Amino acid sequence: MVVAATVLVGCERGTSTGGGPSAPGPAKSGCPTVLARARTDVARAEKPHTAWDGPTTGPRAVSGKRIVYVAQTMTNPGVAGAAQGVQEAAKSIGWSVRVIDGQGTPAGIQTAFSQAIALRPSGIVVGGFDPRLTSQQVGRARADHIPLVGWHAVDDPGPSKDPELFSNITTRVTDVARISADWVITHSHGHAGVVVFTDASIPFARNKSELIKKQLATCSGVKLLAEENIPISDTSSRTPQEVSSLLSRFRDGWTHSVAINDVYFADAAPALRAARKKGGGAPYNIGAGDGDPSAFQRINSRQFQAATVPEPFAQQGWQILDEFNRAFSGRPASGYVAPVHIATAANSRGATTWDPSGYRAAYLRIWGKEDEAGRHG
Repeated sequence: MVVAATVLVGCERGTSTGGGPSAPGPAKSGCPTVLARARTDVARAEKPHTAWDGPTTGPRAVSGKRIVYVAQTMTNPGVAGAAQGVQEAAKSIGWSVRVIDGQGTPAGIQTAFSQAIALRPSGIVVGGFDPRLTSQQVGRARADHIPLVGWHAVDDPGPSKDPELFSNITTRVTDVARISADWVITHSHGHAGVVVFTDASIPFARNKSELIKKQLATCSGVKLLAEENIPISDTSSRTPQEVSSLLSRFRDGWTHSVAINDVYFADAAPALRAARKKGGGAPYNIGAGDGDPSAFQRINSRQFQAATVPEPFAQQGWQILDEFNRAFSGRPASGYVAPVHIATAANSRGATTWDPSGYRAAYLRIWGKEDEAGRHG
């Protein structure tokens, strides 16, 4: 992929050095109406989801199916987490699953997809990569009548015609971008100086950061200090240097950050620590997506990340199996999209992943596996 040049958008400094529990905000908000709505939405997103809000009806499980999960790379915690969910669900439903690692390169992913087709499986999971990169293999799967279910394969959840997917499992990028920006507005009481970290070489990531900036702009007291374009593949080598530069430029005016992936904050931590910033202080950082175990560890230990908008990886793995079962039964996709959630040290209770309750038992009851449902609760 062609890596776009770094884009920096200069703005005036924010009017506050932070917000939230460890740094009180200003007496008056810079956007009272926006702040009131943001507070309501953030409070809803921070609540634990104790009741299953997904499908409760569907076809009983068909038997003897074989699924191949083609992974973008199993070093990606989200891809691996969804794969584990698929494997767990398959064990309960009585199907077999094979994972083939694409090693994170276009050539590797194409080879992995070709290997998957050669196995003549019942279905193939497009795990975390754009199927347009494997258009030839997608065409072969369609010719062989092998249904495809995506995980973060295209921008939108649900069925896709081009590329052809029975369904794509993901949260809505608009919801993730909006709630992460709303968290900044709420946490800062409407006064913040914000840096956005993105990867402009990935259309999905670039779109997410544009949505984040649009939502931040709804609050006049929130100033965009900079947008840092750092390819995810280069975060470890480039982020520390860029963070040091940002600290030199904006000093205490930099109060908050939003990144399209939690990995940026893992690589920002050394530079923030070297600048003698406190792990639980400004800049307060939120990851707009993923929610891998290391992000939860940083959040729970208050080490340079305050929040994340996590994906429910295991639940999405179970949903992938349910969508395949609907495809095999000649039924339409369920259309379910998991609601956004914000994980913080206050509500994660030491967990290292976002795993909402109720879905395992619900899916097993749909599939006619009531005995298993009792054990899963």
